[in-house]
Amino acid sequence: MTEAPPTALVIAGSSGIGAASARELAARGHRVAVLARGEGAAELAGEIGGLAIRGDYTEAGVVEAAVGQVVSAWGRLDVLVNSAGHGPRGKLEELTDQDLAVGFDLYFYNVVRACRAALAPMRAQGGGSVVNISSASPTEPSPRFPTSMVARAAMTTWTKLWADEVAADGIRVNNVLPGYTVADPESVPAEWTSAIPLGRAASYQEVARMVAFVACDATYTTGQNLRVDGGLTRGV
Repeated sequence: MTEAPPTALVIAGSSGIGAASARELAARGHRVAVLARGEGAAELAGEIGGLAIRGDYTEAGVVEAAVGQVVSAWGRLDVLVNSAGHGPRGKLEELTDQDLAVGFDLYFYNVVRACRAALAPMRAQGGGSVVNISSASPTEPSPRFPTSMVARAAMTTWTKLWADEVAADGIRVNNVLPGYTVADPESVPAEWTSAIPLGRAASYQEVARMVAFVACDATYTTGQNLRVDGGLTRGV
């Protein structure tokens, strides 16, 4: 009997790094479900032969329902990828409590809810892999993205603690930390990337290859932050 292909759910997966990750996992033989608010989910799912799930991942019950749909359709969930949209920006003194709450819904609570939702099916099948797409900046915070920096710093701690809790169930949990990433690195002026040792931005596909590697091949890696930033981060 032929073994069924592995499955994946990519949250906020209709564009950018999320969409590139969905394509990369599909190219590796996964059946991929894409959760997103817009019509892009259906378009991408049609392209890769996957499953489109329409919904706003910040709303109560949406992520849990998406996990349920994947398990109902395919019987298991092997890979969970948590991508995200864009939160409020501005000076800290100008950001309201609501702005911060929106940021945490976009960048932190989505990961918490998704990890909790995926726990039961992954535990029942003997394991799985969660990859959270974060940012290279939480340890060297950028004032340009304050809600992302604050919420993703919390996500970094959550990931480590959650990885420790679920390791005995065969579940790995890691963060991928992209730096300056665009659709076409060649379109970025050289002066914008002069501080990056590799001298250019990353493409969505380059980050997606790291996501897929961590999800599928890094079988002895959990609770880690893996940077894809061209050497920009100075911390060692």
